[in-house]
Amino acid sequence: MIRPDTMSNPRFASTLIRLLSTAACLLALGCASPPLPVSGSGAAALSAEQSNDVAIHALGLVGTPYRYGGNTPDGGFDCSGLIGYVYRKSVGQATPRTVARMAAFGRPVPVSEIRSGDLVLFGAATPSHAGIYVGEGRFVHAPSSGGEVRLDRLDGIYWSRQPTQVRRL
Repeated sequence: MIRPDTMSNPRFASTLIRLLSTAACLLALGCASPPLPVSGSGAAALSAEQSNDVAIHALGLVGTPYRYGGNTPDGGFDCSGLIGYVYRKSVGQATPRTVARMAAFGRPVPVSEIRSGDLVLFGAATPSHAGIYVGEGRFVHAPSSGGEVRLDRLDGIYWSRQPTQVRRL
């Protein structure tokens, strides 16, 4: 529950407006995309609406503490735990527990065709980090010990230099 005094906090209000704006954009974009064919994971591909649900759910977890091996909002998340939790809770889809295994999950998508709800994996031959793309060049991820789940840009100084793969469920 949000306390009334929280609503007057300018940082909270700004974050809430950005989240609501992003959610509205994602929902509008989702109506324009047809469902995808069956993915490489053997499960039915996510519809555009389900992909948007994944992105919105991930955005709602921004600020949750990082914890190695974590896979719940109460206990914190590591990157693969965050992805597993979001996909399980928003669309009932189980994902691999490790980033290395996520590299073979779903189907590959060219970075130029990325859409909300896609997985972004970073690293050369065997990816070592992953997040959930939420649109407008941004992704949600659990980056490191001592940090928290956050929203970053793919074109940021660090991430734009990393080998990147996109997987779609």
